[in-house]
Amino acid sequence: MIRRRRDPLADPEPLIRRVYAYVAYRLGEGAEAEDVTSDVFERAVRYRASYDPERGDPIAWVIGIARRSIEDGRARSAAVGSVSPETPAAGNLEEDVIQRISVADAVGRLETRDRELIALRYGADLSAAQIGVLLGLTTNAVDVALHRARERLRSTIEAEEA
Repeated sequence: MIRRRRDPLADPEPLIRRVYAYVAYRLGEGAEAEDVTSDVFERAVRYRASYDPERGDPIAWVIGIARRSIEDGRARSAAVGSVSPETPAAGNLEEDVIQRISVADAVGRLETRDRELIALRYGADLSAAQIGVLLGLTTNAVDVALHRARERLRSTIEAEEA
């Protein structure tokens, strides 16, 4: 019996939204996040035959590609000495926008692993089980690591407000 592989890109719209959200969480919204998201789907189309449904959902597969794309981009940027994206200028902003910027700034001050976990959970909207598959961790280990990352984030925000 020949098993037909499921096309991981059969319904790309929700994947694109979640990948962009993850990338924007990591890099900030805008042109850079759009470029990385585009690169992710170019790679996904090129390597769609490598998708193995036994190893996880299509979202975990494309988020894995996004993680590599971000790291590749950072390696290229470091090689040419580029600067990280600018923080949006403060102006007459609504309270929720100020809070979003404050949280984004606090996330940016976390250690790399904590930033990655927060971005995977809240940017890409992955479950702890999906993150575990992606990072090679148990679901419980992801839950504990996320809890600790959120506590460090909370402490950073509270210290900023004090």
